[in-house]
Amino acid sequence: MLELAHPWALLLLLLPAAMLLLPAYRESRDSVKVPFFDKLVTLSEQRPQSGAMILRRDRAQRFLVGFMWCCLVLGAAQPQWVGAPVEQQKSGRDLMVAVDLSGSMETRDITLPDGSAVDRLTAVKRVLAELADEREGDRLGLIVFGNAAYLQTPFTDDHRVWTQLLDETEIGMAGQSTVFGDAIGLAIKLFRESDSDNRVLIMLTDGNDTGSTVPPIDATKVAAANNIRIYTIAIGDPASVGEEALDLHTIERVSGVTGGQDFQALDQTQLQRAYAAIGELEPNLYETVSFRPKQSLHWLPVAIALLLYTVYHSWGTWRTWRDASRAERSRAA
Repeated sequence: MLELAHPWALLLLLLPAAMLLLPAYRESRDSVKVPFFDKLVTLSEQRPQSGAMILRRDRAQRFLVGFMWCCLVLGAAQPQWVGAPVEQQKSGRDLMVAVDLSGSMETRDITLPDGSAVDRLTAVKRVLAELADEREGDRLGLIVFGNAAYLQTPFTDDHRVWTQLLDETEIGMAGQSTVFGDAIGLAIKLFRESDSDNRVLIMLTDGNDTGSTVPPIDATKVAAANNIRIYTIAIGDPASVGEEALDLHTIERVSGVTGGQDFQALDQTQLQRAYAAIGELEPNLYETVSFRPKQSLHWLPVAIALLLYTVYHSWGTWRTWRDASRAERSRAA
């Protein structure tokens, strides 16, 4: 279907007619009075004839000017071809993943199904890669935190890029501490900039908060007020002590306040089960968006006008050259 994006531009077709109403165009004189005509004749050393020829536009010129004006006005109206309605599925949920990169994630205590042991971050990367493959209906984002919280990947539909940036993370690149509360605060800021009403944050840590600007529980209350559900996954031995000890009480409260759920993972199998449980609680969500593709054709009338202009003046130039050649041959004869 053909339509005009700016149909009001067609009013410009009346502009030439309106210009004819101006006083300058209403005069019928075909000559111009020049008081110093005699001086011009003397300076030019020419003999003026008793009459002069008034050059007028021929029919082709009149048609060309009018047609080109119509083409330019039509181009300004921006004709466009509107295709049939197309339905497209769009991500309906924003899912942010926050990964702890503190030094304790280097501990090799995560057992794989084949019995081998890997460090905690490697196990997390493997499971998150599977998560990205399964969450086709979600926009994924990635936060890493240690001494501070940093945005590694903004919300994106490109899960391949998200997985690649996840693979580039390294233990200690964000520092050795664990600012659990600041990571939640950064996620809140990013969710506020998002248009999605379905917001999920997955927090993954193996320690306790060691110096956040905002305490985790306070940040969690703000997250709940912004309709953000937080799922927490605690990695490592809950019986550990010292700075690396798991603060299970805080982790449980963080998920409970926002309506999420907390999980513990001592090996990769439990880690996979935790993400599978989150997948069941937060199934893929799609939004169907309908639109009609549009292809602009504004260039077509402009190209036609330019082509006619070029052809006409090329033909006029050739005709002038032909007449001059004939006159020269006649004089030579």
